[in-house]
Amino acid sequence: MLPPGTPFAMSTPENHSTAELVRTLSEQSSRLAQMEIELAKAELTEKGKKIGIGLGAFGAAGVVALYMGGALVATLILVLSEFLDGWLAALIVTVVLGAITAVLALTGKKSVDAGSPPLPERAIETTKQDVEVAKERAREGRA
Repeated sequence: MLPPGTPFAMSTPENHSTAELVRTLSEQSSRLAQMEIELAKAELTEKGKKIGIGLGAFGAAGVVALYMGGALVATLILVLSEFLDGWLAALIVTVVLGAITAVLALTGKKSVDAGSPPLPERAIETTKQDVEVAKERAREGRA
């Protein structure tokens, strides 16, 4: 047995009682779980930011479409109606505004897709790896 106050890391597991090993395993497992939770939080924050940017782009697309659809439509139709029939001028303006709106909407969708699904995938994967390592070490300890 080691004298009180001796760091656990400086000794070999053979020198410790089962109770000490279980306590150490519990502490290490708890610390590992806390680290995985922190990783999950960081990953969710990153994905949340990407989704927020995408939603902002969707909002911008809607605002731009609304203002452009209200302010520029009348102006453009009047300008084009000097050279074309009124209905044709209105159709051309509508198609152009639709194309702009589609580009903004696709940009928003791309950003939302980059942040989806909002799951901490790296944290889940490393947790699975940690569990496998713990299982392997537990099997080695029984052998």
